[in-house]
Amino acid sequence: MVDRVYKSNIPAFRKTLEKLRVEFSTLNLRTDWTKLRVEPLLRHVKELERQLKSQKASRLGKGVKLLHSDLVYLRENVKGLKEILRSEKKTLQRRITMPRK
Repeated sequence: MVDRVYKSNIPAFRKTLEKLRVEFSTLNLRTDWTKLRVEPLLRHVKELERQLKSQKASRLGKGVKLLHSDLVYLRENVKGLKEILRSEKKTLQRRITMPRK
């Protein structure tokens, strides 16, 4: 059960992070969130995917707590990045719509 959940969530996180990378790259921000958080998380996800495909990971069994912590880590980081993206878009929108004095 955990094996299937883990194996299905990791590719979903990769797709979400790739989408966030594109969205952050379209914004002109002071902080480069792509290099700061998105790229390191993508590397982590790709490494997890590689490990899942290896012979050693055919049954994840005893490492369930560790696997769960990876999912929580990724879920919280993706959630935080989405909040930052939403906030930055809102800020940029306000700058565009505010009349100049």
